[in-house]
Amino acid sequence: MIEFSSQNAFELKDSANRRDWILSIVAGEGKSIHELQYVFCTDDFLHKLNVDFLSHDTLTDIITFDYTSGDIVAGEIYISIDRVVDNAKDLNVAFEDELDRVLIHGILHLCGYLDKSEDEKNLMRAKEDYCLERRGW
Repeated sequence: MIEFSSQNAFELKDSANRRDWILSIVAGEGKSIHELQYVFCTDDFLHKLNVDFLSHDTLTDIITFDYTSGDIVAGEIYISIDRVVDNAKDLNVAFEDELDRVLIHGILHLCGYLDKSEDEKNLMRAKEDYCLERRGW
């Protein structure tokens, strides 16, 4: 089960297509989704989570809480729409493309991909690019 919700006024377009896309990416990793919650929020909301739960006093575009067990993916993914908007502008990409990159970034974390070292970051970026190419819409 994949759920999308917002703590702000953001409404996700094409949620059915995105749900199918996410399910196919997870299946391609040899896993299945038990329960996955995406929450779209503001910078302030995500900053508070970052401080309270991770002791990081910085802005971020995504925080992933991983409840995965073995090949059964479960978690909560919080995404700051404010950060996605700013990142899209800074990177000169469409908002929807940046949003999809962040959506899949969280899923890749739940599938076991990391992004701390330079090699991990490069692999994560390559996997994001691969996933973005597989969108069916």
